[in-house]
Amino acid sequence: MAKFIFVTGGVTSSLGKGIIAASLAKLLQSRGLKVTIQKFDPYINVDPGTLNPYEHGECFVTDDGAETDLDLGHYERFLNIPTSQANNVTTGRIYQTVINKEREGAYLGKTVQVVPHITDEIKRRMMLLGNSGNFDIIITELGGTVGDIESLPFVEAVRQIQWELPEEDCLVVHLTLIPYLSAAKELKTKPTQHSVRLLSQEGVHPNVIVCRTEHPLNQELRKKIALFCNVKPDAVIEAMDASTIYEVPLKMLEEKLDIIVLKKLHINGYAAPELSKWNSFLNKLKHPKAKIKIGLIGKYVELQDAYKSILEAFVHAGAINQCKVQIVNIHSEHLAPENIDSKLEGLNGMLVAPGFGARGIEGKIAAVKYARENHIPFFGICLGMQMAVIEFARNVLGWSDAHSTEMNSNTSHPVIALMEEQKKIKNKGGTMRLGAYPCTLENGSLAHQIYESETISERHRHRWEFNNNFINDFISAGLIPSGINKEKNLVEIVELKNHPFFIGVQFHPELKSTVENPHPIFVHFLRAAMENAEKTATTVKDNSKKQTA
Repeated sequence: MAKFIFVTGGVTSSLGKGIIAASLAKLLQSRGLKVTIQKFDPYINVDPGTLNPYEHGECFVTDDGAETDLDLGHYERFLNIPTSQANNVTTGRIYQTVINKEREGAYLGKTVQVVPHITDEIKRRMMLLGNSGNFDIIITELGGTVGDIESLPFVEAVRQIQWELPEEDCLVVHLTLIPYLSAAKELKTKPTQHSVRLLSQEGVHPNVIVCRTEHPLNQELRKKIALFCNVKPDAVIEAMDASTIYEVPLKMLEEKLDIIVLKKLHINGYAAPELSKWNSFLNKLKHPKAKIKIGLIGKYVELQDAYKSILEAFVHAGAINQCKVQIVNIHSEHLAPENIDSKLEGLNGMLVAPGFGARGIEGKIAAVKYARENHIPFFGICLGMQMAVIEFARNVLGWSDAHSTEMNSNTSHPVIALMEEQKKIKNKGGTMRLGAYPCTLENGSLAHQIYESETISERHRHRWEFNNNFINDFISAGLIPSGINKEKNLVEIVELKNHPFFIGVQFHPELKSTVENPHPIFVHFLRAAMENAEKTATTVKDNSKKQTA
């Protein structure tokens, strides 16, 4: 039977429960324990698949096709193991399950209530991974903030689990905020006291309190928090702001968070932490030998969480290349032929991001054209790959009205079209082509060189695809389909001949990039951008010498 750790949050949202959960999991994993993390979200959506990125950030997709919260991306990036459908559960999914069972008559005519029926389903989901026999410890992050009306059933479920399980098999870590008042020049513990009291009123008593703070906690403050929150002083953990999220595990190691948890769970005989790969990554991240500018062309650049996995994949690939990656956010809606030079000038590489809908499409197409004509390393993901196909069709093949049927159903050259199995689908939630699918790479292609393999598996989230009716025209003109899903004969990768680096992928490689295994496309893309930066610097230097002479 696995042991269970629950991570709750108080005072305010966005304190970083996911990062604390992932950091603790990493430390426990580094000591030889088998750990996984799951996220319980209090919103009524069945999953985040239909949410606008402005609402909830990116939608993270697992191998088995679950559309999940972006925190699962942190879990995978830290632990280097895949998550699944079981790792993310919402209020909507809980209620949907209970209502379906009620309609089937499963409750034998009883009145269906929050307690026990909803809480029983929550507990069943919470214990699911623990009953699999695959893990020693299950860490469960509860979304939202203690006191929110939406999260009450989840807190009640934790209370019941705390009561049902032996004391050494269940532990609660509460993340809270210690604000600093500039006028008074002091840290204030009262919000934390209220937060813990609110949690205790619901019957859940935290065993460890992790305090987010901008300034160090002295021993007097730790003792005060411990006294008023009914924990031991060594169970009050300081979590100061870090320069990168990847420093947090080491900060938690210094605070002995993992040791405290292991002792409270009565786990003995654990190994010393093995973090050599993690420390090597951090060392490279903090001491880059080069610097490049990458343009991120997207529709949601105002919200960084909309492209969270892409940004983290750049961090991973930048570290392995010992290169600092400066991301230049460029809103595709603001790109036009008259400003394209000024907006994109000075970039060493360009990534056209995924998305849906017609807004900002022409700006993305213009960006692809600029990268193709100016020999700037280009990387297109999902919609970005489709924009590369449309741009090539318009400006190389000469089909001026070429488009995707997502944006223009009347185009005479639908080079991107709705997948056949999608045409009869009406419901939007969970109906896209989701999850991991195999892809066969063409020998000698850029993709084959990058992956060093003939077959790969990558995660997808799309409805539209490359239209094979036009494939021979593209091949003849030099845009090569170098990756194919042979089962459905779907084009997964396109690349351009006679270009330093030009590749578009229908899948989402960013979702599989981790600290220990940076994604190879991102790694090679940054190398191409570094070569472009060196070439540009040499040209500028040579021109300067000529002018001086």
